[in-house]
Amino acid sequence: MEQDAQLVQQCLQGEGSAWRNLCAATRAAYSTFATGSRANRTEAEDLSQDVFLRVYRTLGSYRSAHGGFATWATSVTRNLLIDHYRRTKRDRITDSLDDKMPVVENKESAGRRPDEQALLGELSMQVQSALTRLSPELREAVILRDLQQLEYAEIQTVLAVPEGTVKSRINRGRIELARILQQMGVRPA
Repeated sequence: MEQDAQLVQQCLQGEGSAWRNLCAATRAAYSTFATGSRANRTEAEDLSQDVFLRVYRTLGSYRSAHGGFATWATSVTRNLLIDHYRRTKRDRITDSLDDKMPVVENKESAGRRPDEQALLGELSMQVQSALTRLSPELREAVILRDLQQLEYAEIQTVLAVPEGTVKSRINRGRIELARILQQMGVRPA
């Protein structure tokens, strides 16, 4: 966290290399939520730019005592996307579910056979589909913990809820996701 604070200070002093390093953390934070937003591709690109502008403009408000830069950037991103969500609420009624969920990564290995890769791709699509059926608060908690691998304290900061609520949402989200996957015919290996 001290390194994050140093990078922020260097950036505020105009060092371009520090901003590039901070951008990497901002991209990770943005990917957490932006692909799960209800924005189309053009809106997502605009939102991406908005996130970087908002992070840059509010960089002076970052405090390392409250957590790492990536956690702070995730909170900034989340708040911006919530604002966008509220502004475009009426438009969401006609949006396709395909545009609403983040893509579950399908990490391919050179050692996998084509049939194994196809099964993993199908499983990824099924998990993605099941995630769309979770409530937003459960989906967000599960994505932050299981896909973005944030710690409970970081998720607490991002969601601005008590740690017990974070754990509860993750647990309920996992249970609900398992139930939905079971209904879809997906069985654990």
